[in-house]
Amino acid sequence: MTPQDMNARIVRYGDLRPCKTAFIDAHTPGSDQKENFTIIGGGVSESADQHVHIQDTPGFNIGAAGQPPKCRNSLHSHRTAEVFFVLKGRWRFFWGRWGDAGEVVLEEGDIINLPTGIFRGFENIGTDYGMIMAILGGDDAGGGVIWAPQVIEDAAAHGLVLGQNGRLYDTKAGQALPEGVAAMPALSEDALANYPEPSVMEVVGMGVRRYWDMMALSGDRPCAVIGERGVIRDKPGFEVDLISRTSIAPDAYTTDRHEILMVMRGHWRLGWEGGETVLAPGDTCAVPPGVAHSLEPSMSGEASMYRVRNTDDPAGPTWKPESGPSA
Repeated sequence: MTPQDMNARIVRYGDLRPCKTAFIDAHTPGSDQKENFTIIGGGVSESADQHVHIQDTPGFNIGAAGQPPKCRNSLHSHRTAEVFFVLKGRWRFFWGRWGDAGEVVLEEGDIINLPTGIFRGFENIGTDYGMIMAILGGDDAGGGVIWAPQVIEDAAAHGLVLGQNGRLYDTKAGQALPEGVAAMPALSEDALANYPEPSVMEVVGMGVRRYWDMMALSGDRPCAVIGERGVIRDKPGFEVDLISRTSIAPDAYTTDRHEILMVMRGHWRLGWEGGETVLAPGDTCAVPPGVAHSLEPSMSGEASMYRVRNTDDPAGPTWKPESGPSA
């Protein structure tokens, strides 16, 4: 693989191109300053303005959300897995029909695997601009986002309408739904009754792992984070490892899987036959199957990255809360 070929598969943090109109809450006060990034695959954006850095998907999508302090992402649900890790800042994740069923605060490096079929949102509660990285199950990221009814209502009050074709229309900018395209209806009360309201114990116990705990577990081998043998036991169509300085040898290796490298801390030298480069925090690299490559920290100090590989598991519903639907 030539350096040019590999460089085309690397998305540098400084080159990320944000979209500020990606979702229906883009005009809603409290959410109108968020930026969405689609790194690998089409993601779940509802805006034609979203820039996709790498089109081909490895069986899952990679994205990110950047938000200033006190900015939140509104309550929504997915049909497939949604996994986040905090790259920068301090974030509050909350869930439930009204966002009050539970919450947890994540620090840099922490990871959360949210169950499918629940409403969830997140908010930057730090003092600076923050960034979270996202892994979304499936090539089509589950067919889009399901919004809580109040989000659709609030958006309409600020001029944004979501069509049943999955596209946003800004009525304040003179846009209108195309002929034959109806507005996306809000979920009925009967449908809402099927959305669980899991406890904090369930979500945190089943789906949250702390960075420094995983770093401790990565002493002599990569820490299996999500997967059949992971510290989060789930099979969402991909598996996630945390690699630290001492957990991987500098020797070249190959895999028959797509491998996505997402640097958390430090600088990493990525080598392959024909070239090498250095990956920095926030960079994302998509290594194709069968390409021999090596990883080695290029500087002293803390070094870590998340490594994501596709699996043969279907990208359908993953773990479900035991609490069942809300009353």
